[in-house]
Amino acid sequence: MAGRGRDEGSGCATAPLWDLVDELARGLVAAGETAGLPFVAAQSDLGDRTPMADRVGQPYAARFPWPAGEEGYWRNRRLALQSIFLHAARLVAEPFWYGDGRLGSWRPTRLLDGVDGRRVAETFNYTGALIAPVHLPGGQVGAVVWVATAPIDMAATFADHAEPLFARATRFLAAHAELTVPRRGVPAPLSAREVQCVRWAAAGKTNAEIGTILSLSVSTVRFHLRNAGDKLGATTRARVIQLATGLGFLGPDA
Repeated sequence: MAGRGRDEGSGCATAPLWDLVDELARGLVAAGETAGLPFVAAQSDLGDRTPMADRVGQPYAARFPWPAGEEGYWRNRRLALQSIFLHAARLVAEPFWYGDGRLGSWRPTRLLDGVDGRRVAETFNYTGALIAPVHLPGGQVGAVVWVATAPIDMAATFADHAEPLFARATRFLAAHAELTVPRRGVPAPLSAREVQCVRWAAAGKTNAEIGTILSLSVSTVRFHLRNAGDKLGATTRARVIQLATGLGFLGPDA
């Protein structure tokens, strides 16, 4: 799977945090073994085509156990688009399981019902998997996948282990993302007027049209959009809209 592994801050300042992330990575493996899911893959950002890596740029995938014959799978830059597990991780925000050619969770969900997992066993020889999607601030989506190749009752395994594994995945990916995602600082809250302007920009309106709708001058609309960009650390209109949506300033109808 793909992700980042670049230290954006001072090495001395972040070294203890990287130690914590490495400890969390080891915990993913140990917890998976306890659950009967000995193979682990992690992805801090499904949108990043480079491997998720540690502080010196070494892929975590190289240290996580994975089924024989699939070594170096993380070099496949199309994996995040081809894997049904990762596709499903984009659709739901709760842990789910794979077994007997289908996906399931703690409750019925049409989103998982719509994902076809029938070819997983014949293609990869996986007998079961537990997937923990982690939806992070700003719209970033990551996932940790635990896999088994021996016979396993995934419904029972999920009932016993989903919550602690999900918690571990969230801690690991959130800590890694904070260390590696370039940010200009902590995003400041947007004002009500800034949100209005960004919302209409997301709807495809020009600055002139937004001004007419909100009874503002074009220069004032530009001012609010520029302020929103400065607060979010975004330099383009598209990025302002993306971050504002991902951080929950805009609704799904934006």
